[in-house]
Amino acid sequence: MPSKLTELAVERPGSTVAFVIILTLIFFSQFPKILIDTDPRNMLPETSPVRVYNDQMESLFALHRDTIVLGIENPAGLFNTATLERVARFTDAIMRIKGVVIPDVMSLTTADNVLSENGQLIVRPVMDHVPQSEDEMTRLRDEIYDNPMLIGRLVSDDRTTTAIYVPLEEGADAKVIADSIRNIVSGEKGAERYYVAGDPVARDTFGHNMFMQMGIFSPIAGFIMMIALYIMFRNIMLVAAMMSVAFFSIIWSMGLLIGLGFPVHIMSSMIPVFLMAISTDSVHIFNEFYFRLREVKNKKQAILETLAVVGPSVRYTALATAAGFGVLVIMHIIPVKVFGVFVAFGTIVIRLMSFSFIPALMMLTSDRKLMAMAERENEESGSGSKWLRRLGETGYRRSWIVITVGIVMIAIAITGLMRIRVNNNMVSWFKKGSDIRQADSVMNSLLAGTASAYIVAESSIPGAMKEPANLAAIEKLQKELEGLPVVGKTTSIADIVRRVNKVLHGNSPEYDTLPQSSDEIAQYLFLFGMSAKPRDLENVVTADYDKANIFLQLKTWDAVAMRDVLNKIEEFKSSRPDLDIAFKPAGISYFNMVWNDEVLFDMMKGFILALIAVFIILVINFRSVRWGLISYIPLLFTIIIIYGFVGFIGKDFDMPVSVLSAMSLGMAVDFAIHFIRRFQQRYEEDRDIEKALLWTAARPGKGIIRNAILFASAFSVMIFAPLTPYVTVGLFIAGMMAISSLMTILFIPAIIRVFGRWVV
Repeated sequence: MPSKLTELAVERPGSTVAFVIILTLIFFSQFPKILIDTDPRNMLPETSPVRVYNDQMESLFALHRDTIVLGIENPAGLFNTATLERVARFTDAIMRIKGVVIPDVMSLTTADNVLSENGQLIVRPVMDHVPQSEDEMTRLRDEIYDNPMLIGRLVSDDRTTTAIYVPLEEGADAKVIADSIRNIVSGEKGAERYYVAGDPVARDTFGHNMFMQMGIFSPIAGFIMMIALYIMFRNIMLVAAMMSVAFFSIIWSMGLLIGLGFPVHIMSSMIPVFLMAISTDSVHIFNEFYFRLREVKNKKQAILETLAVVGPSVRYTALATAAGFGVLVIMHIIPVKVFGVFVAFGTIVIRLMSFSFIPALMMLTSDRKLMAMAERENEESGSGSKWLRRLGETGYRRSWIVITVGIVMIAIAITGLMRIRVNNNMVSWFKKGSDIRQADSVMNSLLAGTASAYIVAESSIPGAMKEPANLAAIEKLQKELEGLPVVGKTTSIADIVRRVNKVLHGNSPEYDTLPQSSDEIAQYLFLFGMSAKPRDLENVVTADYDKANIFLQLKTWDAVAMRDVLNKIEEFKSSRPDLDIAFKPAGISYFNMVWNDEVLFDMMKGFILALIAVFIILVINFRSVRWGLISYIPLLFTIIIIYGFVGFIGKDFDMPVSVLSAMSLGMAVDFAIHFIRRFQQRYEEDRDIEKALLWTAARPGKGIIRNAILFASAFSVMIFAPLTPYVTVGLFIAGMMAISSLMTILFIPAIIRVFGRWVV
């Protein structure tokens, strides 16, 4: 029996359509209030211990959250007057950009070098003027490469590259500042190459681009869906009905999200993609409607009968999908909760419209045009239906071969699953040829690295960081960390003390070491503090010398790189149980690792819970554990094959892939529900298993294939997107649709044939 909602929509189609449009306009009115948040730090609650400690350390050591790095490379050599004049001009121009922390811009003209003249310690800018003679140039080069603290950080080993570090004010837009820097360097003509890199550039550029990509590819995907729908059903009104459901559900969900004051985060920006995908399930209604209309020759009766037979499947697929996303609300990460809740809400909206808005629009469609198209639908002789019937026959009549092949495929896929690496790297979200990724790659190869982190050495005793044993431990840890391939350079108070010791002893190599007395160390630090900028010391040690900061430069933004660092620290601490100081991580790379782990763990936990919830819904839907298990098989098969493939191609299990896992669950189970539900209905009418299965493959199976083609063709356009998460979405969806639809029509007949007596 059709629902009361469907009967009301069929009786009052005009009012139903008008009511839905008015509600849509109300939700749309919230869009001007949109807030955008691309800062990964907000992935964690403000009370998170990691976030609190990180903020404390940044404040304590006067550090900046975000820093852009401008690399300047001259393959012929950095040390010539023209290149160094450009470095000086760039530094001055950058310091005039709004949003830059001017006093802390670090370049050859602003960074300090520790030197001695006539036995006196002096600290002055590395390059206080641009050399105009060969002698001056030689002296500058010798002074720089005599100080190990500058090599790798400010200049490259091969003497071709220098860097300008540009700290940003809180809340500054890194993309806008990066674009300003690019404008500055673009006005120069010379042999130099310029690279703008850093996590904030990637983060804010992705934030800008993701909305641009959604603005470009969503309409294209929608347009392709419209063409595919028209080819399938040859009726503009039906195409409009389905596309309206997709766009209305997006407007309702995003309007509610914005209206409730939630910012649009990286995860929630993907809600429209998911809802557009989920809305394609309505194609099963149109598919059955044409078959029914051909049989009963009455539009209203065909609509009511269609919803009566397809309705239960549509209802339970919606319930399974909503439950799959809804379980994310119990997760720890706020953007994950928001994403799950509003996709679940949009799914419910789609289903409500499937039983109201779609029947209403179908009633407003011309009977003549619908009848003309309906005459082409025949599960016996239609070209698509004949092909699907043969596919179902293959599954039924060669059941053991099909099942054996499936088992072999799963075994191979499991070996791929074992290769999956859990990792996240926002820079890798740009394609290899992009400016951001190239800049990051070049800077990491020529200099010490664009990624940063801090290791804070802590003691409960004031003055502890003046003790030779503690400084020696810090220096030893630095050396061990620099032995890791992912670490490019480390800098600490130990480097400063060692440098002062050397220059005060006439640059003698034998004094290139740490002093052995705390008094001597205190004296050197006092001299350095009197001569250098206050920040030079504040960045590496606290005022009462109970904490010291080891500054790390990493050669990659991979989350796993920071894990290697932490493992090395644990190993170091374990080998020195008597050490009185503790080492704690902080900084953007550590923060990225933590939120990456927590988001991925949350998504995987939610995925497992969703699998359980979906299984329970399947059992309730079919009122049978056995049928629940059979309908579960295509879902598990698709997931194992897809993620096995991810492991084989070396794709990291990152945030975009983890988000897609939720979609794979929701979509893959839909086809099985439609197939088995319709098979059961047919089997009740004709107690012949083979006939019922082949009918199901030819008629509802056509709806499944139509759904898969519609879905895959629309989203495959994302393969051409410049951001890799969208490419992943396109490939993932196309693969998932192809596998899950074919496996449903091929495998379920095979399973029912083999285990028929067990379930039928």
